[in-house]
Amino acid sequence: MIFAQVQGQNPMAALFPLVLIFFIFYFLLIRPQHKKQKEHTIMLESLKKGDSVVTIGGIHGVIQDIKKSEVLLKIDDNTKVLIDKTAVARIKKD
Repeated sequence: MIFAQVQGQNPMAALFPLVLIFFIFYFLLIRPQHKKQKEHTIMLESLKKGDSVVTIGGIHGVIQDIKKSEVLLKIDDNTKVLIDKTAVARIKKD
């Protein structure tokens, strides 16, 4: 029986597909998520009294008071809700 001699592959050539997959994941998934998270953090820091906001639960209201980690949200004339500041999803553009 005759066996063909198999030449060893270059280790760098074997790692290239893994490195390529990592860069694809970084630029398509990780980087945009970090950018979105940074924008959300900046939006939370810029909240001020009187802003119309929407929470992650879909509740629309106006900010009445802001504390370090909480927001007092006026939903209706006689309804106010104290929510966590991170529960604010976005500022409504009126």
